[in-house]
Amino acid sequence: MPHIIKDGEIIDDGWLLMRLKEGLPAPAPDAAEQADVIIPLSLWRDSAEWRERTAGRTGVWLGADEAPDLFPGDWNDFPLVAVDFPAFTDGRGYSIGRLLRERYNYAGELRAIGDVWKDQLAFLWQVGFNAFEIKHGKPVEDALAALKSFTGHYQSTWRQPEPLFRRGIK
Repeated sequence: MPHIIKDGEIIDDGWLLMRLKEGLPAPAPDAAEQADVIIPLSLWRDSAEWRERTAGRTGVWLGADEAPDLFPGDWNDFPLVAVDFPAFTDGRGYSIGRLLRERYNYAGELRAIGDVWKDQLAFLWQVGFNAFEIKHGKPVEDALAALKSFTGHYQSTWRQPEPLFRRGIK
């Protein structure tokens, strides 16, 4: 079972991430067996079969080019929302995460997936992500240590809405 970082701890990941392959049809819900699955938002939106027949819990993931307003419902209906980072240098997922937390008041697990490195974690944490699937081949233990590398932030963030000059220097 793969490991992720969630809420500052390394845990076993009980979710199955489903990625669609270009040119192939979407798998049937039976393909997920009894697992908790994370499916593309587009698959959830376009397939009533996935909404009605999955045996476990269903979470969704958004691509970096998908805006949260593509989903007309309540984001809190999902126990997990993941945001895909297709490249380390692609920062669009930061904005998606912050929008989900601030504009859409999403309170569940917000997971960063894809090309996620330890260098990003402290910043992803500040915009509201609380779970991280570290890029395959990168040590999860190193990433956990990096999550705690910053003790303060100047700017306002989702976790710290007051900028430093309003909080005072301590």
